[in-house]
Amino acid sequence: MSGYDVIVVGARVAGAATAMLLARQGVRVLLIDRARFPSDTISSHQVQVPGIARLSRWGLLGQLHAAGTPPTRRVRFDAGNVVLDGHFPACEGVDTLYSPRRTVLDTLLVDAARAAGADVREQFRAEELTWSDGRVTGIRGSGRGVGPVTEPARLVVGADGKHSMVAGAAGAARYRERPVLSFACYSYWSGLAVTGGEIYQRPGRAVAVFPTNADLVMVYMAAPAAEFSTFRHDIERNYLAALDSCGDLGERVRASVRAERLRTTPDQPNAFRTSHGPGWALAGDAGVVMDSISAQGITNALRDAELLAEAIIAGLGGRRPLADALADHQRRRDAAVRAMYDFTVGLARFAPPSLAQRRLLAALAGRPAEISRFLGAFAGITPVDEYFAPGNMLRILGVRGVTGIAAAAVRR
Repeated sequence: MSGYDVIVVGARVAGAATAMLLARQGVRVLLIDRARFPSDTISSHQVQVPGIARLSRWGLLGQLHAAGTPPTRRVRFDAGNVVLDGHFPACEGVDTLYSPRRTVLDTLLVDAARAAGADVREQFRAEELTWSDGRVTGIRGSGRGVGPVTEPARLVVGADGKHSMVAGAAGAARYRERPVLSFACYSYWSGLAVTGGEIYQRPGRAVAVFPTNADLVMVYMAAPAAEFSTFRHDIERNYLAALDSCGDLGERVRASVRAERLRTTPDQPNAFRTSHGPGWALAGDAGVVMDSISAQGITNALRDAELLAEAIIAGLGGRRPLADALADHQRRRDAAVRAMYDFTVGLARFAPPSLAQRRLLAALAGRPAEISRFLGAFAGITPVDEYFAPGNMLRILGVRGVTGIAAAAVRR
């Protein structure tokens, strides 16, 4: 087949990173997106420490820093009755997260894909997949100044987000699907003084405060999906009311200047999709999407891009059958994301903290090394299922603490 080895549909984090990694290995790649970059999009912003470690390994972290993206090394976790203040543990020698504007991060990755040798076509929309004998053979689309064209490829990668055209056209099956549980609202504030990241857990609310580009601070809140219809009647008042429950945050925000409009979205699905089929594969949110409350989406996309690129290179290079390599990618992807997915769904339910959770937070107070490990679990450095495993809880709480929790459970 003439044409490209791989066409990547969607040039944001997952797509641009996949195209870059493939092109660096000599794969002929076409990367397309209907947007023109720089381009903004709804986002949780945070690139967690493991994601930053990948950007560093790929030689891109310096560019992110040069774009004026401030690093966050210290985080204050305020659960109301307990406040934990600490640092992230290191991952591959990196101990910071960044919260870049998507106008910065996505453009950086698109430029890196182009520099690696990928053909990049902006303002081009993939309208349908082309097929032959039950196999995807390419795409048909059009763009600004470009009439309807067909581009053939050995593989089409859908990195086109949670409402992926590629996934829908290929009939990618959903599994482990959960209902929409929360909505999100955020904006950017000028003149809001912060010394690091701030995370607040309140009944029915989650709030995050992190510095971003252009000396702005992103202030995010989430609440149960059932409250969205009421919230939207007066978005700014309800948003500020949530911040008022977080110590002096409401006062600090009111003393600042909102730099842009409030962005609000209830579009927060939770689902896995089958990630591959004859002639097609999925990356990022097109393959696994979860609630933004844990801010894992960008980091998941970077990891998935790396895993998928490895599989494609192995399959196209003849080291193993492409179908086998893509099936292995799905197994590795699911193993990597499953625990955080379940943890995220749990957070988005906004259930009152259990006795075990209250005991854990109280036991962490004043113990810097343990606070660091706790923050590492939230950042995805330590798998959350390992962190909250009984053995680790026993280590933190001691026999008396665990016995007390078990006794309370029996009394209930």
